[in-house]
Amino acid sequence: MPEVGALWEAAAGVTDPEIPVLSVVDLGIVRAIRVEGEEVVAVITPTYSGCPAMEVISRELESALRRAGAARVRVETVYWPAWTTDWISERGRVALREYGIAPPAKPAAGGEELVPLTRRTDRVLCPYCGSSHTQERSEFGPTACKAIYFCNDCSQPFEYFKPL
Repeated sequence: MPEVGALWEAAAGVTDPEIPVLSVVDLGIVRAIRVEGEEVVAVITPTYSGCPAMEVISRELESALRRAGAARVRVETVYWPAWTTDWISERGRVALREYGIAPPAKPAAGGEELVPLTRRTDRVLCPYCGSSHTQERSEFGPTACKAIYFCNDCSQPFEYFKPL
């Protein structure tokens, strides 16, 4: 049976099918990897409950763990706690930016926030030039987790990974 660290390394080689520069580990989808007797159990949480990529991710993760030496693999999908963009690693945020997708804004430090009555729009930095002179063009991007923005300084459209 391979060591858990080697299994995590194998899982980190699985990329998100919608954002191929981002591993499912850096995206925060893989919540746990543990050995239970002769079986490796990988626990995953979808970015949202209707994510169409989860079946592919589950198959790819199982294959990667088998290639790492696990004879029996079970992938469990859990929905609680719900996935949040806070789980994206710093390396994942850098990968998003370098790929041309603005990473989600990090939450402000402090206590718990109440649910706002109006939608709060944080400044989204352009992943190409770093400008904060951007504007949302569409709340709906190519996937449910992204919006379309435009940079007024470099005139580049870009995707923004919406914070959840």
